[in-house]
Amino acid sequence: MARTCYISFKTEDESYKWFIQNDLGVDMIDRSMDQPVDSTDEEYILRQIRERYLSYSTVTLHLIGTRSAEHLGWNEQRFIKRELQASLYDGENNSRSGILGVVLPSMTTEIFRGEVSCAACGGHHNHVAINDGTVVSEFSYNYYIPNGKCSHTEDERYCVLVGWDAFCAAPEVNIEKAFAKRSHPISEKVKVYGN
Repeated sequence: MARTCYISFKTEDESYKWFIQNDLGVDMIDRSMDQPVDSTDEEYILRQIRERYLSYSTVTLHLIGTRSAEHLGWNEQRFIKRELQASLYDGENNSRSGILGVVLPSMTTEIFRGEVSCAACGGHHNHVAINDGTVVSEFSYNYYIPNGKCSHTEDERYCVLVGWDAFCAAPEVNIEKAFAKRSHPISEKVKVYGN
């Protein structure tokens, strides 16, 4: 079943958004948040973003490129942070969206670092660098929801992550994985605001 998606992206990565929309045929809400909501009431802001920009979407695709990092500051990331917060928000007349992070080619080696030895358990884990140097905290926290262990299984993550090539090879399969997280028990541990 096709899911309706909203794409959260930086202007520098707009060509990928157009490719997803035009060449992959993903069912999309084609709106971009370009003006802040004039309020200090966080609940009102998130409700307005859901109504104005994300209405009818069930999965938010977060394109992760070289300008997607938390450490770039609030002013640089305010729209992406708000889009992800509104996607994660689960309130009256609003259901949380699934979140699918799509790692763009420019960030593949920065994020997917390969297998490393773990000092904590002595085993080996795939090192996936999802942190303030690669993504906004709304994504990183909900990808690595604290679990008291040295690694995470897919069932211990709300956000789903995929590389660009794997996403293009099977967009609907990856979107469906993110959609399924909405009713997964891990959704009870979601944090709307990052750090």
